[in-house]
Amino acid sequence: MELHDWLRPDWTDSRTLAFMTTRTGGVSQQGYSSLNLGRSVGDDPAAVAENRRRVAQAVGASPVFLKQVHGTRVLHLQPHHATPDVEPEPADASISLDPSLACTVMVADCLPVLFAAPGGVGAAHAGWRGLSGGVLDNTVRALCEATGHPPDALQAWMGACIGPQAFEVGADVLDAFGATPQPQDQPWFRYQPNAAGEPRWRADLAGLARQRLQALGLTRIHGGGWCTFSEPSRFFSYRHERVEGRPGGRMAAVIRLV
Repeated sequence: MELHDWLRPDWTDSRTLAFMTTRTGGVSQQGYSSLNLGRSVGDDPAAVAENRRRVAQAVGASPVFLKQVHGTRVLHLQPHHATPDVEPEPADASISLDPSLACTVMVADCLPVLFAAPGGVGAAHAGWRGLSGGVLDNTVRALCEATGHPPDALQAWMGACIGPQAFEVGADVLDAFGATPQPQDQPWFRYQPNAAGEPRWRADLAGLARQRLQALGLTRIHGGGWCTFSEPSRFFSYRHERVEGRPGGRMAAVIRLV
C-alpha cells in the first residue's frame, strides 16, 4: 500500500516496519479529512473503521490501539489484545515480540516515540504528563527486560509533535520537569509572557524526550523535527483545531517486528 506522505523512521533496521500517519490516505470528510483514526472525536464510525483497516493493511499486522490516559503504563501485547471489538487497555505505551501485533499510539500534538530492539519493538505516547511521569523510562525498561538487551541496543525514533515555537506552557509544566519557573530562558523552556503579561514558556517536547532517552542509555535517537501545530494541512493538531474552533482527528505511530 502507498504510504502517501506518512513519516518513516530514518534508522536502518530491516527487522521492523514502522511509520507515522498524517492527514492523508483515508476516507473521512470535512475537518476529519482524511485519515482520522480517533473513534471519540465525532467522526463517522464507518470512516474511522475503514481508515484503521488501511493502516493495518499498510503495516501488515494487527495494530493494537490503547486507551490512552496520559499515564505511564506499558502493555506487553498478546494475541487477545487484537481480538475484534475488544475494549482497549488503559495504557500509554506497548511493546511486542510478536510480528502479528503492531504497537500503536495515537497523537495530535503529543510526541510519539517508536522503539526497535533485537527481537522486539515498542511505542510510547509522550505528552508532557507522561514524559515527566516516566512513560519512556517504563517503555525502555519493559523492552529491555522482554528482549534481554541493554538500552544501548535499542533505537528510538520521535515522530511529529507540537514544536517549541508553538507549545506554550505554564509554571506547572516546568515544575513537573524539575525546572524553576523563573522569568528567563532555561534548557528546553524559552521564556515568553503571553499578551496579558503573564509568565509563560515555550517548551521543547522533543528536546525533553531526547534528553530523557539519552539519560536512559540510548545512543541512537532519530527524528523529532516536525511541528504538528505549524503544519495543519499535513498534521492533525489538537491545539490548532481548538484555536480555530473546529473538530479534528488523530494520527497514529505504528511499529511491528518483521
